Amino acid sequence: MQSHNIKSISVAQQTMPLWKSVRVYLSICKPNIVALTLVAALAGIYIGNNGVLPQLSMLIWLMTTLAFATGGACMINNIYDQDIDRKMKRTADRALAKGVAKINSAITLATTMIVVSLLLMAYFVNAASAMVTAVGVFGYAVVYTMWAKRRTPWANQIGGIAGAVPPVIGYVAVTGSLDMIALSLFAIMVVWQQPHALSLALKYREDYAKAGVPVIPVVHGVQNTKLRIFLYAALLVPVSVLPYAVGIAGGLYLAVSVLLGLYYLGMCYKFYVSAKEYDIRIFLFTLLHLIALFGAMMINYIPAH
Repeated sequence: MQSHNIKSISVAQQTMPLWKSVRVYLSICKPNIVALTLVAALAGIYIGNNGVLPQLSMLIWLMTTLAFATGGACMINNIYDQDIDRKMKRTADRALAKGVAKINSAITLATTMIVVSLLLMAYFVNAASAMVTAVGVFGYAVVYTMWAKRRTPWANQIGGIAGAVPPVIGYVAVTGSLDMIALSLFAIMVVWQQPHALSLALKYREDYAKAGVPVIPVVHGVQNTKLRIFLYAALLVPVSVLPYAVGIAGGLYLAVSVLLGLYYLGMCYKFYVSAKEYDIRIFLFTLLHLIALFGAMMINYIPAH
């Protein structure tokens, strides 16, 4: 029976129309993550370029190469995690987990996307942005996916570092260097990602346990995870003020960041003292929080003099 299924999958792959193949391999690139990466990078570009967008050609090259590099890293994640994905309801329908996509084709495509995009970024944008992008790709595809995810409950913290580089990529693309402004954007993203990821891990902790992935809720329990979410939310309040402290955002941003941070902290405290084992509102609010922070930062941006 298993041999028959494998043969059926192979035949389906060979007869798949081109348009469907494109859709399948595009899904392996995780378009949602790619889109969020580009939005975060755009904020870094805007801030690094004194509140205006750069030349259209440069913007197109950066967004295109970053999209392909990110998509390639996500594809590697899907390739490496296909055995885990088959065991989890949330991911069982992914193309590689179902055997719809060819593993060798995915490996070749992912490698090509990453290498070519980094070379093009270095040539048409600058070497600094390509180097930071390479660090992010390596951190996500190799350090997080291949090493940390299956070995340690600290994988989310490690992966959060790689996930925090998009605004830095945008910033160095127009400035060519790292400074306190870039580091403040990086710090916000690093801290923000922790309660975001932990709240999702709580929701799917049974799936993670079944797949043998040692996320915090599986290893340390629900209440410990809820406490960590609250502590990260508390840390996010002062970290969110950094753009005001380094002088790139004004009083409006300060008010928005503090009010949002305190509101989110209150939500996390109520969740911590409640009997709930997960609250999807915590996860959803993190998305609104980040959009509002960067939106207020761009609206209330103070150009360098």
